[in-house]
Amino acid sequence: MSNFYETMLNNQLGRNLLKTVGLPTPVELKRYRREQATFFSGKVLIGASQDAALLEDTLRNLKDSDAQVFFPAAARTASTLVSAAEKVGVQITGIECSKDMRDKFDALLFDASGFQHAEDLHQLYYFFNPVMRRLNNNGRIVLLGRPPENASSGEQAAAMRALEGFSRSLAKEIGKKSATSQTLYVATDAEANMDPALRFLLSAKSAYVDGQVIRVRKAKAQAYPDWHQPLAGKVALVTGASRGIGEAIARTLSRDGAKVVGLDIAPAEDDLRRVMAELGGAYVVADISSAEAPHTISEALKEHGGADIVVHNAGVTRDKTLANMPEHWWQMTIEINLAAEERINQALFEHGTLNKGGRIICVSSMNGIAGQVGQTNYAASKAGVIGYVEYMADELAKKDITINAVAPGFIETAMTDAIPFMTREVGRRLNSLSQGGKPIDVAETIAFFANPAAGGINGNVVRVCGQSLVGA
Repeated sequence: MSNFYETMLNNQLGRNLLKTVGLPTPVELKRYRREQATFFSGKVLIGASQDAALLEDTLRNLKDSDAQVFFPAAARTASTLVSAAEKVGVQITGIECSKDMRDKFDALLFDASGFQHAEDLHQLYYFFNPVMRRLNNNGRIVLLGRPPENASSGEQAAAMRALEGFSRSLAKEIGKKSATSQTLYVATDAEANMDPALRFLLSAKSAYVDGQVIRVRKAKAQAYPDWHQPLAGKVALVTGASRGIGEAIARTLSRDGAKVVGLDIAPAEDDLRRVMAELGGAYVVADISSAEAPHTISEALKEHGGADIVVHNAGVTRDKTLANMPEHWWQMTIEINLAAEERINQALFEHGTLNKGGRIICVSSMNGIAGQVGQTNYAASKAGVIGYVEYMADELAKKDITINAVAPGFIETAMTDAIPFMTREVGRRLNSLSQGGKPIDVAETIAFFANPAAGGINGNVVRVCGQSLVGA
């Protein structure tokens, strides 16, 4: 939020004025703080379908948190929940769930992986209906299931795909609490790969990620690293790292233990040098759209033992309706936002500069999904990024490399501060959380993709948009 809006929210007179003119007063988002010992702290209510297959792994993750775990004592699957908890050594407490209950929860989890038919969806109603009003501000809802595309029947595919519509609708119902709802699809035999996704979605690091779907595929499993320093010993390249979202990405990856090599163009060299000096990183000055850039970048990374993480953040906008757009604006946008990323990646592959277990993260945009007037060039380039990520995932998985993308929505930057006041105030509220995101929100999602344990997170596009009402 802008300083003006935050000032209004911080006093009763301001809140009353905003209410009078019809602008929402959102609950402040709780973001990651170093003093938070684990990825989650609070009360969790967990439920499950018949034949749920992800319970033990879900509870295994909760064991590593500061969660107090509860289950509906009257549920048909109560004995299954108790048995799973005993197997992993988690204390779990049965409670009576009703609309007049006094307990409140910080997370609601439901393992729907056993769903086979449409009738199984009734179980969602029975679990969630009595407790929806008992979810705290900044709460989390996560539904777990199997990927619909891997279903054994049309009926099972329908039941699993239904989780998305249900979860996204829940997200819109609880957004006023700054609470979020997500769907996590875990492929068969990929249970050991689900830890990074589940922990991210339950944590404060996912504060501005809402109404999203993450798919986990089978990959080489790796133990989850330290929560506060998951990238220790890794080398990360971040393009466009001198300011804005790129600077936030660099700072977040550095906070998580990575050595950052920042890249930007010559006019931004002073800012780039300053940021990298503060982070103890290195920097490269280059125009990524130039013919020599891929080789220059590859050679620079070799000096640091290659790269473990590559973040393609650099980009431009050159906005005009297509009828009025100069040809060089079109070409510049496509070259920088899409073609340059492809050439750089190819050079890293050919020269062996991207290390085994590498992570490639691309920055797309909500406008690449929904489109925008005057942005045919930009939207085409950012949609192209999504197509590239989805295709390359299978190719790179053979090399033990993952590729994913983030698609930011309304993120508070110097660019958005320049938008006219009323346009800006309306724009930041066109999402379920009724507020703009911050560069750190994009950076946290990128850090999640970069996690060395996230080998099963591949080919995903996660929208960091507070569940934008446009294109989401």
